[in-house]
Parts: sequence; C-alpha cells; structure tokens
Amino acid sequence: MKKFLALLLAMVMLFSLVACGDNPTPAPDNNDGNEVVDTPDDGDDAVDTPDDSAETTADYLDFTALADMDKEEADEIIYDYALGDYAESYASAKEETGDLRMAKMALAEAKLLESGAFLPIQTQGGNYAMTRVVPRTNAATTLWGLDEYRYHTCLVTNELISAADRAELLTMWSNAESADAYRAAAKEYLTGKGYTFSDTYTLTNGYEINIWDTIATSYTSDSMFIAGTYDNLLEYDAKGIQQPGLAESYEVSDDGLTYTFHIRKGVKWVDQQGSEIGEVTADDWVASVEHLLDNADALGYLLSVSDGCGLVGFDDFLNGTATFDEVGVKAIDDYTLQYTLVAPFPPFTTMLGYACFAPLNRDFYRSQGGTFSAEGEEYTPGDYGKTPANIAYCGPYLITNFTEKNITSYTANPTYWNPDSINVHNLVYTYNDGSDVTRSYEEAKSGAISGAGISGPNLESAKVDVLDGDTETVFEKYAYVSDGSGTTYCGWMNVNRGTWANYDDPTMGVSPKTEEEQLRTKQAMALEEFRLAVLTAFDRASYNACSVGEELKYNSIRNSYVPGTFQFLSAETTVDINGTATTFPAGTAFGQIEQAQLDADGVAIKVWSDDTASGDGFDGWYNPDFAKAQLEIAIQKLAEQGVEVSADKPIYVDYPYETDAEIAVNRANVVKQSIESALEGKVIVNLIAFPDSTALNGATYRFSNGAEANFDLSTGSGWGPDYGDAQTYLDTIQAYGYMAKNIGLF
Repeated sequence: MKKFLALLLAMVMLFSLVACGDNPTPAPDNNDGNEVVDTPDDGDDAVDTPDDSAETTADYLDFTALADMDKEEADEIIYDYALGDYAESYASAKEETGDLRMAKMALAEAKLLESGAFLPIQTQGGNYAMTRVVPRTNAATTLWGLDEYRYHTCLVTNELISAADRAELLTMWSNAESADAYRAAAKEYLTGKGYTFSDTYTLTNGYEINIWDTIATSYTSDSMFIAGTYDNLLEYDAKGIQQPGLAESYEVSDDGLTYTFHIRKGVKWVDQQGSEIGEVTADDWVASVEHLLDNADALGYLLSVSDGCGLVGFDDFLNGTATFDEVGVKAIDDYTLQYTLVAPFPPFTTMLGYACFAPLNRDFYRSQGGTFSAEGEEYTPGDYGKTPANIAYCGPYLITNFTEKNITSYTANPTYWNPDSINVHNLVYTYNDGSDVTRSYEEAKSGAISGAGISGPNLESAKVDVLDGDTETVFEKYAYVSDGSGTTYCGWMNVNRGTWANYDDPTMGVSPKTEEEQLRTKQAMALEEFRLAVLTAFDRASYNACSVGEELKYNSIRNSYVPGTFQFLSAETTVDINGTATTFPAGTAFGQIEQAQLDADGVAIKVWSDDTASGDGFDGWYNPDFAKAQLEIAIQKLAEQGVEVSADKPIYVDYPYETDAEIAVNRANVVKQSIESALEGKVIVNLIAFPDSTALNGATYRFSNGAEANFDLSTGSGWGPDYGDAQTYLDTIQAYGYMAKNIGLF
C-alpha cells in the first residue's frame, strides 16, 4: 500500500492544475486525458443521489499520462484507485490468525464487493439432475483442490438412482463414521433395492484440454483431465477428512514452519502402457517445485509469500536473489520430504490437493527433453505434457485414448499402490459442446453417460417421459437438486482495457466502438458508481433461467466471491465495523459478518439470508432503483470531467459471447436487455459475437495478463478454492493476484 499511495500522490501532484481547489474546472469535451473525479463521502446512504450544491474535491487520474508510464506502475495506481479500500482492509486481515482472521477477511470481502470490480453470478449445481453415481462416494464435498476429480472411489450403478433412494443415502452418509463405512453401507442398501453396479463411469463436459502437464497449468479445464493420473501426499476422503496418500504420515515443527512428510515406499511410476519406469521418492516433489518455478502460468503463486503459504526462498529465486538450494523444499532422503515456510500458515496442508504439489518423475521428464532453470539450464519442457504418452503415471488411472473434442478414456492402473480403493475401473470423458441441448439428457436416460442435468427443454421432457418399467415420469422418480460447489463464476468489469480485438487473433472480437467511445467507456469504468450501476442492473436470475429454466433460476445464484458458508467462527469474536465494536457468536458464518459490513456502509447488496442460512439461492444484487441512483452519481462525476452521458449519448459496454450455443445467445440477450432497460438506455451493451467457445476463450479466459482482456464486461471465468481459508479467494483479486487480469490489470 505504501508504494501505491506514493505513486498516487505523484500523479495527483502532476495533475494539480485540475485536481486542486474547491471548484475544479471541468475538462473540455475534447480533453485527451481520461481523468477520474471522485467526491468525498458525505455519510449518506449510497442509494441517494448527490446534492448538486455539495462541494466536491476532484482527484483526477489522467489515463493518457498513465499510458505513457511503465505499465506496472500505471496498473498499481489504477488498482489503488479502484480497490484501495479493499487492499487496506485485506492487508489487515492477513496479519491475523484464527477467528479474528476469518472475521476480518469477511469485512475485507465486503469492501471488495463494494468496489464494483466484479459481480459473483453463480456456482455449479443447484439444478435438477439425474444420476447413476452414488452420492458422496468421492471427495466432492471438499470445496478446494482437485480431489473431487479423482473418481476411482465412486460407486456407480447400472440403473438411475431414484430421488428417494438418493435422499436416504445422504442420510446414511451424514450418520456414517467413516467414508469406507458409508460406501459399504450404501452398496448393501442399493443391492437390497435391486440395483446393480458398474465399473465404468462416463461423464460429459465441454472443456478442451490445452496441456497434459498438471504442474504447468492453473486451469481446471486442464487439471480435471489429469487429476486421476497421479496421487498427492494427502487426499480428502468422502467425509471431507484428509487421509494419507503418497505420504504415510507427517509432522509439523513446533514453530509451525517445517512440514516433514514420510513417503510411502514401493509406489511405482509407470508410462502410458503401464511399464514401470521408477519408484516414487521424495525427490519427485523437489523436481516438481523446480518445474513450477519455470512456469509462469501455473499455480506457483500458492507458494509465494504474498499470495499463499510462503515457501522459503521461492520468491527470492524468482527474483534472481537466491539459488534453488535456498528454496524450502528438500529431499532429506529417498522417503523423507521437507517443506519450510517463511511464516506459519495453518491452511498449508489443505492446499496439498492442488497441482503445484503434484509429484514429477525427474528421469521421465528429462527423457522427454525437459530441463530446469534451477539447475542452470535454459528452460524447456521438451515434449513433456504434449500428449497422454508424454507424462508419467502414479495414480489410479492410465489414459488409454484421447481424441480431441471427442473421447478421453482411462483404465485402472494395474500397479496402483491401493487397488482396493478402485471401484471405477473405466473412466470416460465425452465431449459435448452444448450445441444440442437435449443430448446429455437423452444419453443419461439411455445409460450412455452416468448422469446429466435436467434443465431448459429437457425439464419439460422429463415431466412426461417414462422409462421402461416405471409408472412415474423421469422427473417424478429421478430428479433431485444437485449440490453447489466452491467455484464462483463472475461477471468481470475491465477497469483498464488495453485491447479492442483478440490478442491471439486480431480478426476476432473486434470492438465496434470508435476511439472516442472507447475513451468514454474507460472514463466511466474507472468510477465505482458506474461499475455498481451496471452490475446491479444485471438480472442474474433471468440469465440463469436460460440454462436451468424458471423453476431453478435462483438455486445456483451466488452473491459473494467466498461462499457464505465457507467458514464459521469457532468462538465469540469482536471486530471493529466503522468504529463500532461488533461481536459475533461462535458458529457465525462468513457471509453473516460480510453482510454486517455492507449494511453498515449503506450498500444495497445482500450476500446472506438468515432465512436459508446461506449466501446462495437468491438474487441479492439485482436492484434497478439502486442501479439508477448509482448511475446518476457517475454521470455527475463524468460531467465534472466534461463527459456528457444521456440516452442520446450513452456509454457503450462490449460483452462477448459465442453464437454456436443457444443458451449462450439467450444469456447474452438477457445481459443486454436487463442492463439497458434498468439504466434507461444511458448504457448500451454491444454484443460481440464469437463463432465458438475456443474463439471466445481468447477474449475472456485464456489470456495471460490484463492488457490482453478483450472486453468491458465478461462472464467468462470463475474461481474455485485451493485450500481451506478465505485467503484462497481474496488473494486472487489483490494487486498481482491471479484473477486481477480479469479486471484489466497486471
């Protein structure tokens, strides 16, 4: 924050001619500087429109001057202007431990939401579905890491499981003493009900894998395909309890800095054909960190002091001020691995399920032409990770077939160290681009896939379809509401747009805006009030209805970035909210504390419902009256800069979407219609068409920095937690955080 404030002060001094004085002179209409004016908080509710006679003090940031500066410095200035309150509150929260840390994290997220930099939209699940997969038989309830994609422990039936039987199974899961006890009881129960079991689990999704090197990617769309090919040190079971994996045990030093893992002996590395190529040893995690350090687009930030656990020497190596020998990962011997942290980080073991802690067989990696800069070499991955044949395996599955945009098939690893845990011996991913909205439903009915959601036109079909031998319809007998997840999908506001066409293909996603319109949008997007106006004019329920139907349109709505039930206080805790000591009892949820800060600040956003004890399942943002009031404040501030905004001279906002999927087209139209209607035509949404998801991803998902983000408003990506602390979400939107690129910065 000191650096940010110093830079901001320098900029204010540069612009003293327009920034100082009680009655600043508005910039002329043709002013080349995109100056941002702010007014002091007068303590009124944010819904109120400002008093025209109120005295204002302008703080202008000249975007033209910023464009001439070093990008890093310019981004820091813009970030501090847009998110400074959040950054200050979050920095304070990170200094705490235990319950006070959790409570202050919740207060910080309230400040984040108030910035209007983004809008939480939805989570996974919350829609009607039917399935052959026995619930809670893998780690699906763990909201972080990749363990939910390790499907080998799942039980899968040949028959669709009735909703009544599924409800009974969930009760059994709640009462079971262990994951193994539950699976045994579930199998006995279902057998008694006449179900039979399959050793094949067939899933469908629309993701395209970009790389098979799990350490070199941060994308879930890659990692979910690779997760079953290796094991972790520790892994969550079906009851959400971490169990020994490739580490049989571990100890933590008294000072909380050193974690020592004892590696399981006799675990084999094999190639794609199952031929043995080595033994799993402690050095595999040392090699993993070496490889991680060479991959900027990976999850290395989790090992950084600023963003994660703070592995000794990790940042220093990246900065060129340390050798790898000084990095805090050591193979003490073949079966003893040690991580050393800069400071205690209690959630450390909860993050071990993520790919940055995956093992890497050094000899196989080198056989593929891979090198390590940590060993003084010029880095190249060689062929490692290019195909399923170019990786080594130590997990429950080997990949037997991969056909792009078609089929990915897995079979049980015959050398797996824990063969008794494998219930699913054949795993199949089938590609579905969503263009045929009935495909998954029909395939789930026939048994071609193990389950599917029931939404849109399929919901109406399910209410009349009857399967052979049934007297009830598919909906009556099999439909249940699927669980939510830890992933929060968001709408992102680009506060510093740097491109108006795709970085990877300049012929794609070309904005129709003139240079003047681009400039006007940038000035408006810099204002918190404008951003909040757009986001609270966005009808998320109607947006969701395009995919799940009217009945379920609220179920998957998420109102905060960190799920409201992600953490709970273990003891009574007191925090300061706007100068008032506020005490919350033990058991208070994260979302309840966050709501208290929003209420105290007079911001009309609802992130928690006491009625449902949740932050999901209702629309706490859509508020056209609040949106209009916020827009009027923004319009006044823009007028002070000489920028006129009206229905005759609106601000244009580019929203990209794909045209090959009906749901995507319908959603785009909801975005346009709801925002334009609520804001009375003073904001116009340009729908920017892309032919398919691959092209769209270049604008909204697969870009590496904020300058490549080709949109003003996007619903292109979300975030799932890496470990069991709110920091796993909030770090991503701090300065240089991973998701900050989605708001056009860093």
